Amino acid sequence: MTYFLFSLGCKVNSYECSALASMLRKLGYFEDRENPDVVIINTCSVTATADQKSRQHIRKFQKQYPSAIIVVMGCYAQGHSDFIANDINADIIVGTSHRNEIPTLIEEYLRNHKQIVKVDKNTRTLCYEDFGVTSYSENIRAYLKIQDGCNNFCSYCLIPYRRGNARSRSKESILEEARYLVHNHYQEIVLTGIDVSSYGVDLGHTNLYELVKELINIEGLESLRISSIEAHDMSEELLYLYKNNKVLAKHIHIPLQSGSKTVLERMHRKYQKEDFLKKIKLLRSIMPEIMISTDVIVGFPGESDEEFLETKEFIKECGFNQLHVFPFSSRKETLAAKMPNQVNDIVKKQRVSALLQLSKELWDEYVSHFINKEVEVLVEKYDVNKKVNIGHTTNYIEVAIPSLEGKVGQRITVKLEKSMIVS
Repeated sequence: MTYFLFSLGCKVNSYECSALASMLRKLGYFEDRENPDVVIINTCSVTATADQKSRQHIRKFQKQYPSAIIVVMGCYAQGHSDFIANDINADIIVGTSHRNEIPTLIEEYLRNHKQIVKVDKNTRTLCYEDFGVTSYSENIRAYLKIQDGCNNFCSYCLIPYRRGNARSRSKESILEEARYLVHNHYQEIVLTGIDVSSYGVDLGHTNLYELVKELINIEGLESLRISSIEAHDMSEELLYLYKNNKVLAKHIHIPLQSGSKTVLERMHRKYQKEDFLKKIKLLRSIMPEIMISTDVIVGFPGESDEEFLETKEFIKECGFNQLHVFPFSSRKETLAAKMPNQVNDIVKKQRVSALLQLSKELWDEYVSHFINKEVEVLVEKYDVNKKVNIGHTTNYIEVAIPSLEGKVGQRITVKLEKSMIVS
């Protein structure tokens, strides 16, 4: 049997595809993109555009591989299983659970040739689905999934409904996979999940700080990076680890979403501006040179010009170094979709543009502090045509180092020149 896996959306989806690939290979499957017996599509539903792309790719692969078994899983499948079953007519449909049963479901389909729909309608009582030891990597950087689901219920977000309740992978399983990755010479591990900062909330005897404390002591681990963490879940203990341990990468992503007090209230975010700012200032006092990036949503229902300007000024006050900016995407099942004074697309585009320009200014200012200083770069790829090694510093500055030979996987110390920075 041969398979082809395709993932839309986040790194968590990509990790899950990689985990499934590991399971299939152990069962004797071989990867074959040209003529697969099974095509597995991991879908996304974070925005209306993601829904559309999910539908398009399912149909595209049905036409491209007419004799293949089409398996659809993920967030879009969770919310639209009936449509996928009846209108698109995929062969096997699972949502955000039962994914580790897919090899068994394929065998069942081969025996009966009857459509299988296995989607839990109640996603709020799920247990963590462990795929076992795997490795999803981008060259020498590996992603390690530690949890799934979310309990935050922000007014604009479908994820708690599609991904289900926050649930944690056992610490023993995480440590086993981390040791496996180190043994296989991965230079950096990135902790990933839907809401990483909630790790341990369902276990009762551990939390993200306790997990990270054990991970950074794994012999041979060069670098550990946390993909994203909510400000209200950042403990002082965890922040001080950044100062006292060189294994932790000096970059942290802390979602803001809005810097307006009233917009945050409408978003149902779990923090006040003042508390958020205190955490950022504490982090800066502990480690002044750490790179802090964030997410911002513009054009949230009712967002006035004054609220947008409040957000812009708060971003500056926090001293973020990089912004990921998203226009509000209305999801009809959410509270935000029903709110009055929806912002039009023209205004959203203008606000996205304004914040992207601010992000460029913040980034240029941050990077300027490292020009003509020595930095260590973890080389991730070699561009044969341009004759440069490309990689990132611990604080996630992407650097291109001129070289006649590839040095992927090596750490190179260089004096950083402006011409080396990949914009």
